[in-house]
Amino acid sequence: MNTISETDLILNADGSIYHLNLLPGDVADTIITVGDQDRVAEVSKHFDRIELVKGKREFITHTGYIGQRRITVISTGIGTDNIDIVLNELDALVNIDFSTRMVNQQLHSLNIIRVGTSGAVQADIDIDTVLVSAAAFGLDPLMQYYEHEVTTDEQKLLENFKNALPYNYALQPYIALAGKTLLGSLAGDFEQGITITAPGFYAPQGRQVRAASATPQLMQIVQQFGHQHQRITNLEMETAGIYGLSRSLGHQAISFNAILANRATHQFSKQPQIVIDNCIKQVLELITSKL
Repeated sequence: MNTISETDLILNADGSIYHLNLLPGDVADTIITVGDQDRVAEVSKHFDRIELVKGKREFITHTGYIGQRRITVISTGIGTDNIDIVLNELDALVNIDFSTRMVNQQLHSLNIIRVGTSGAVQADIDIDTVLVSAAAFGLDPLMQYYEHEVTTDEQKLLENFKNALPYNYALQPYIALAGKTLLGSLAGDFEQGITITAPGFYAPQGRQVRAASATPQLMQIVQQFGHQHQRITNLEMETAGIYGLSRSLGHQAISFNAILANRATHQFSKQPQIVIDNCIKQVLELITSKL
């Protein structure tokens, strides 16, 4: 095995991983990711006890227990550029020996559970509900930088989506799926669909404010897309990156989306904080009862 260099795997003076400021052992096998650093405490307030609180930049981590179940919640910030940091550093914490800078012989798989907000793109999806991403199309470039295997069926689905995009669309979308184990264990009766992970909030998600969009038909395309009874259900900014990197690194991942907006009906939730808190409580109950 090759030793990982000091510039490829950067450690702080105390031996913690560079951005997350965490040591091996600081994280549980079950990790909830949230975008907003203030939302970390909104999750951990439901813990019976908290054993660790650490933070650096936008990356805040709480690890604690609900009963005997050890859980970590960490903020990622917004976007798949931050997901690149968080997923790689979480993996390093459990799969690399920091003293030798070598990959462990026995690899460890994490359960990574995103709890975030999202906007529905189909008129029949109610606001204030929770939706699970069975798959995600990434409009961001993250997985272009990693080896990323897809099945024949996944490639057909991706090609059909690419064919629906305008001929002058410059990006190269990718596809990534939820972890089968977590999807089977936690998705339950939640509606499932294909999520679009966008590299921005405004034009990349079909919004028009002042700057003119180069793809003004994007929203219509995602609303009308269909493939073998599958449809695009929602837009957000992290899921495809989480799914793609989790598969590449051998981890399980699932994304729960609190639907605060419906882009087809132009409605926005009147009680977003209540919706988010209900989503958090539902996910924690599933973790403690199903994992």
